[in-house]
Amino acid sequence: MPLIIGAVLAVLGGAGGFFVVQKDPLGLFGADKGHAGESAKDSAYQDLTPLGDVGFVEVPPIVIGLGPASDGRTLRFRASLEVPAAHTASVSAIVPRVQDVLNSYLRALEPAEFEAPGALIQLRSQLLRRVKLVAGDDHVRDLLVLEFIVN
Repeated sequence: MPLIIGAVLAVLGGAGGFFVVQKDPLGLFGADKGHAGESAKDSAYQDLTPLGDVGFVEVPPIVIGLGPASDGRTLRFRASLEVPAAHTASVSAIVPRVQDVLNSYLRALEPAEFEAPGALIQLRSQLLRRVKLVAGDDHVRDLLVLEFIVN
């Protein structure tokens, strides 16, 4: 009997917790009540500032062999550069140099560095730093990783 009572109380507690988190009847989770009929998620998107006038410059795909210790594994990498619209043409003109910097950095990495937790975040920041050195800090806003496949 105590086992059945415990199971029923666990189910009721779980259902009650789910209701409180989803519906937020007490206003515990900071939902914006100022917008009638609008969910907190929708109002959060309205608070975002627009990116402004940006352009994107595609970097051609890079395929890199991961070395003799990797048993023929390769990395396929594709990225796009987010640039201010005024600098799109100048950054497009130096894409071969950007591709060279990305290629050189990725070839220097060990296969184990791709498998570490958070590896993509660290690689992305290192690649962005190198691209900004080539293109100019004010010419490139961000590096977007479109494809990162190790096979």
